[in-house]
Order: sequence, then C-alpha cells, then structure tokens
Amino acid sequence: MSLWVDKYRPKELMKLDYHKEQAEQLRNLCHQGDFPHLMFYGPSGAGKKTRIMCLLRELYGPGVERLRSETMQFTTPSNRKIDIMTTSSNYHLEVNPSDVGIYDRVVVVDLIKQIAQTHQIDPNGQREFKVIVLSEVDELTKDAQHALRRTMEKYVATCRIVFSVNSTSRVIPAIKSRCLGIRIAAPKISEIITILQNVCKKEGLTLPESFAERLAIKSERNLRRAILMLEACKVQQYPFTANQDIVELDWQVYLKETANQIIQEQTPQKLEKVRERLYELLSQGIPPDTIFKGLVENLVKNCDMSLKAKILEGATLYEYRMLSGSKHIFHLEAFVAYFMNIYKKFLCEAIILDDF
Repeated sequence: MSLWVDKYRPKELMKLDYHKEQAEQLRNLCHQGDFPHLMFYGPSGAGKKTRIMCLLRELYGPGVERLRSETMQFTTPSNRKIDIMTTSSNYHLEVNPSDVGIYDRVVVVDLIKQIAQTHQIDPNGQREFKVIVLSEVDELTKDAQHALRRTMEKYVATCRIVFSVNSTSRVIPAIKSRCLGIRIAAPKISEIITILQNVCKKEGLTLPESFAERLAIKSERNLRRAILMLEACKVQQYPFTANQDIVELDWQVYLKETANQIIQEQTPQKLEKVRERLYELLSQGIPPDTIFKGLVENLVKNCDMSLKAKILEGATLYEYRMLSGSKHIFHLEAFVAYFMNIYKKFLCEAIILDDF
C-alpha cells in the first residue's frame, strides 16, 4: 500500500495539475529533433521530480516506469571502494552523487562514462541516447562540478543529463551555461487546496475547505508535505473537522524540542547532547539547510527582540560556511555554540540589571 503522495503522482505531462503551459512546452521539447541537457530548479516539494519522470515517459514511453534499484561500486584514486544506490530503467538512471560526500567526483565521472559507453537494452527505444538524472547537484563539491562539465561535453552524443536543483546559486556557471534551465515554482495556495480536494475525492473522503486551506498554509507551499500531512491527519481523525489539529512531522517536533533544550541550558554538556540530536536528524535524511532554517526559526521565537538581529547575523555566516563546506555537522554545532554564547551573556546582563 503506497502513500497518497506516490499513489496520485501524475505520470504524464498533460495530467499535471499546475504549470500546465510549461508542461505543454516540455511536451513540444520532447518532439523536437535536438534534446539538450536540462536543469530543473525550484524549492523542495514544487514538483521537479514529478516533471522529470513525466518528461522521461514522454521521451521513452511507459518502459521508464519499470524501475529497479541496484548498488553500484566505484573505486577512488586511493583504491577505496564506495557504494551508491541507483534507480534505473532500460532508458535512464537516477542517482544522487552527493550521497558519497567528498568522493562525488569519482561517481560523476565513472558513472557517466559507464552509461554513455553502453547501448540501450531495449532496441525499440524512441531515442538514440540514454538519460542520467542527477539529484541535488547544488550539493556537489566544486571539483565534482568541474569534472561533470567536462564529462557531459565528452559524451553528449550518447547521453543527456537532467539535473534536479534546489538553488542554482551553488551550481557553477560552466554547467548552467550548458543546460536549458526550467524553473519549477512552488504551487499557489489555491492550487494546493484543489489538489488536496482531488486526492480526498479519489479516496472517497470529504475535506472541509477551511481545513484544506490551513493544511496548504502550514505546508509552506510544499505540495509533498501538504499531502503527507493530509494523510497523517486522516489516520489521526476522520471525518475531518474545520478546526482539527494538524499533525506535525516527527522531525519537526524533534527539532523544536532541540531548540527548547538549547534555550533552557547553555553548557558544554548540553552542547554535546544537542550535537547528538543534530546527528540523528542528519542520519534520518533531513537536509542540513532545512535543519538550519528550522533551528533558527525556533530559537528566534523564544528570544528578546534585541537579540534577534545578532542571532540572524550569526546564522547567515554559519549557513554560508555550511553550504560551502562538506561537514555540515561542524557548522550546525558552531552556530549552536554561537547562540549559546550570546544568549548566556544576555541572561547574565539581565540578572545584573535586575539586581540594580
């Protein structure tokens, strides 16, 4: 039994619920003689992956939906073996090279070389090239991105690369200039409400308009999150009511508790415990920038107005360092230590003033 977010994911460009004019343009692109490298960019939950899969179906037919998962092994220059999970069909392969951290350059170069040098298994494919879908390209190291640029030029005759990116600001200009950029904007609140209503209609459920609106706003225009929250609310309570509590995701509750612990105590021992909690979030696959944003939001809520400017100033510095580096935990912990320092000083000064 699949989740609603997967069960009701559109499989064809013409069945997409929003950005329909863009879907028509993608369809026309598939029927042109020349097909370029593509870069889909936009916020998380906007529908990048859905549109990529619809595009592949338009290119190759329903064969791209027969997926298989397998582990590929690569050897680094130091003879270290690294494994990475891939999802593929006879026509394409999906992989997230950033999963292997600093060894992403090896994966990028060797993977494209392997795919480009092998012919399609199914000779009835509509195209002479295979497609490689690379996720989270903005998380790749600069070294890997430069290697990727050279490799995509070398094998352009036999493979096309489709990038999925959250922010183009961290992608080098050399890659951006070799791709057709396609911006996937987050759906509007009204569009999310309509989609939630359609999902409930297919499930034979009744969804109050006001509750659907609350879900859409709470999701922050992240469609995937909105559908997941809807399903969680259905498990918690049905029939739906207009004022029903919206279930928060486990990691959001965990992050909020972590922020509360930081506010309650500022000691080296607490910093060590917070580090373990941050490690737990990272190990569960929560993106580091999402953790950072959620942490800052929860900490700022509990602070005096005079502190907020200092906290946000420090947050911008540590977030920039985190995005530039490879060990995210170092910079997350450094920000927590920075916050504990200025918050402790603020409390001490407040106590001294009260004594006077």
